[in-house]
Amino acid sequence: MREFILTNGIKACIKRNENTPRIALTLNIAINKPEKFAGEYSLLNRLLLKGTKKYSSEDIANILDENAIELYTEMKSDYLRFRFICLNEDFELALSILNDIILNSTFEEFDKELTKLKGELLAELDSAKVKVSDLFTKTIYKNHFYGHSYTKILEEADKVTKQDVIDDFKTILDTGKKTLAIVGDTDNSEIIEKYLGKIPASSEAKSLIETPTALKQEYTELIKEDANQAQILQGWLVPTIGDKHYETLMLLNIILGASGLSSRLFLELREKKGLAYTVRTSYETHEKAAVFSIYIGTEPINIKTSIEGFKEEIEKIKNIRVSEEELHNAKNNLIGKQQFLSETNSQQANSMAYYSIMGKPFNHRDTVLENIKEVTADDIQECARKFFNDDYILAVLKP
Repeated sequence: MREFILTNGIKACIKRNENTPRIALTLNIAINKPEKFAGEYSLLNRLLLKGTKKYSSEDIANILDENAIELYTEMKSDYLRFRFICLNEDFELALSILNDIILNSTFEEFDKELTKLKGELLAELDSAKVKVSDLFTKTIYKNHFYGHSYTKILEEADKVTKQDVIDDFKTILDTGKKTLAIVGDTDNSEIIEKYLGKIPASSEAKSLIETPTALKQEYTELIKEDANQAQILQGWLVPTIGDKHYETLMLLNIILGASGLSSRLFLELREKKGLAYTVRTSYETHEKAAVFSIYIGTEPINIKTSIEGFKEEIEKIKNIRVSEEELHNAKNNLIGKQQFLSETNSQQANSMAYYSIMGKPFNHRDTVLENIKEVTADDIQECARKFFNDDYILAVLKP
C-alpha cells in the first residue's frame, strides 16, 4: 500500500494486488452543506452520467459497454462517490472518462430524470417495509439533512431546478475534501496525476451539516389499508465511526439481530414465540451520527407482544453479561463478514476511500478488526446500558 498526494491536494493510495485482471478506483468527495430541497443531491447523482460537452449519455454508455468498464456515481449522506472497475489495459481510458464527467457534465435530461425519480420513489413506497423505514428515518432525523426520506423528496423535488443541481455540484467540487483509492495490478501514480490532478483541489472547508440533536421518546404510526402485516421499527441515536463504542455497537448488532439464525431476536421472537418470519437489527452510520434499530414484520394482533419482546431482549443485554462463548462467536461472525466484504479489488478500494473520507487512515479497517477482538463482555453491557435508553423512536405501520 502506497500513499501519495496529487498536485491538487487529493489524498491518494494505491494497493497493488498483482496478477489480478481488473483495476478498481474509488474517488470520494465530501459534502459539507445540506441540500436546500430534498432531492437535489439525488437528482445530481442521476444526471452525472447523462452527457458531457464531449459525449452524449448514449456515447458514454456505448464506450463503457464496449470496453467492459463498470462506472458508477453514488450519492451518500456525507459524500459523493465515483467508482469504476476496468480491465488493466483500459485503466487510462476509464480515467479519461471519469475526468470528463467530473469536469464537463452538462446535466441534460433534467426534467426526464425528475419524473423518473418521482415515479421510482412512489413505486418503492408501495412496499410497507419501505414505508415504515421512511417514517422512521424522517422521525429520528427530524429537521435534519439525514432525514430527507423518500416522502420528503416527493414533497420538495418539484422545487429543485437544473441550476440548483449545477450549483450544488460546483459547491461540492470546490469545497469538498477528496480521497482516492486504487486497487489492482498497477503502481502508476503518474497516469492518475495526469487525469485526476486536474480536477478542483481537495479542500478542508468546515462542514455546515450539524450533529443531529438529542432525541426524546416518540411514537409515530401510519395506516396502510392494504397492508397484510404490521411493520415495526424501534431505534436510538448512537455514536458513529471513530467513537470508542463503535466496534462494541457493531458486536451488539451481531448478537441481537444481524447474525441471522443465531441472533437473539431471531431465536426468541421468531423461533420460540412465532411472532414473525423476519426480525433483525441494524447499525447504520453517518459522519455526524448513527442509528441502532430493531425491525420486525408481524401480524397486527402481535404489535404489542413484539414491542414487549424488543424491550425484554434489550433488558437482558443490559442486565445479564453475555457469555464468553456468545461473544467469541459474535466476534468470529463479524470478522468473517468484514473479510468477506473485502475480497475483491472493488470492495477494497471502496473501504479504503470510505475510511479516508471519514478522517481515518486508508487501512483503518485493520484497526477496526483488531479493536473488535479486544471488546469484552463488560464493554457490551456498559454500551447497552448507556445507549439503549428511553429516548427512542418507535415507528409502526399497520392495516
